[in-house]
Amino acid sequence: MKNQNQTKIETTGVTSFTGTHISTVSQPVSAPRTHSSSKSSLEMMRHRKRVPKLGKPADQRKALLRALTTEIIRHGRIKTTAVRAKAVRKHVDHMIQLGKRGDLHARRQALAWIYDKDLVHSLFEAAPERYAEREGGYTRVLRTMPRQGDNAKMAVIELV
Repeated sequence: MKNQNQTKIETTGVTSFTGTHISTVSQPVSAPRTHSSSKSSLEMMRHRKRVPKLGKPADQRKALLRALTTEIIRHGRIKTTAVRAKAVRKHVDHMIQLGKRGDLHARRQALAWIYDKDLVHSLFEAAPERYAEREGGYTRVLRTMPRQGDNAKMAVIELV
């Protein structure tokens, strides 16, 4: 199924680590998953499990979080579902902390997570002075209107 519906938002005054101003950011709409009936009827409850599963296997979940982290650092602001925004917030904050640290090991850790090598270099140049006085909370999640079609809770995640 091709991505026929794409949502767009306007950004005002948001700069990314590459120094560019992005006028629109688009996020493709994914098709809803159907649950298979081959699962057992007995499932354990997920008490005290902190990892949001996002309805995906571990490898797909990791790839999604890496891609969202890269795009947030590149554009400064993206629109996605509220659950994904809350899940990726931890990883974006960690990448900015690595950028503030600035040593070789931190740079290699960031290169292992972020897809774009040039973006990592610009992050390590800009993060120490941009977030020098801030000790955490580098991202902000703002709830927006539900997505038309499946009524999913949507949010904008942006760098502070």
